[in-house]
Amino acid sequence: MRISFLHTIDGNQAVFEHAAINAGLLATQLRHDVRPDLREAVGQGLATDGALRDQVRDVVRNLADDADAVIVTCATLGPVVDSIQDWPAPVIRADVALAKAAATASAGKPIVVLCAVASTVDTNRALFEQHAQASGASVAVRLVPDAWAIFQAGDRSACLQACAHAAQEAYAQGAEVVAFAHPWMAAAGALVQGQRQPLDAARAALHAGLQTR
Repeated sequence: MRISFLHTIDGNQAVFEHAAINAGLLATQLRHDVRPDLREAVGQGLATDGALRDQVRDVVRNLADDADAVIVTCATLGPVVDSIQDWPAPVIRADVALAKAAATASAGKPIVVLCAVASTVDTNRALFEQHAQASGASVAVRLVPDAWAIFQAGDRSACLQACAHAAQEAYAQGAEVVAFAHPWMAAAGALVQGQRQPLDAARAALHAGLQTR
């Protein structure tokens, strides 16, 4: 089994590689490409630009060579990826894999999605509600207070603690499933006390990728 990853944030490579190795894969079975320029182009409003679409297609096709699946770890690229259908290997959006996993795990009970960036709240709400419809689960998207400011200041430990605290609060308030919206939040799962662990995009995407075998 070989899995390729398209990242737009350098730190996500370690997050997904850690999840892959924990899932039983070897580092030699993984291939990564980090392209922050693609995220920046979408941020500049070029998501529907033909040249950007062609560039994303070429990058993903290259990653698909000799791969059983390609995981796109950046939600910003989602609309561009979805606009292209003729992939030579399964292409998995990590954010979609997480939303599907949350809907399945919820069994119709409340889902809480934790975000660190205000601009991602609406898009995550729409995505998770779309996949939760079949189960009838309610979806609440919450912003972790000060998490992004702490993250940008470079205090990773305090940021992860804030995310873990928010997850524990969500469980205490009745959430059946808690999902960390951003891949870098995954490490906060180990800090959450109790029997239940939040879902994260890295594990959800790897699980979906392994199902393509």
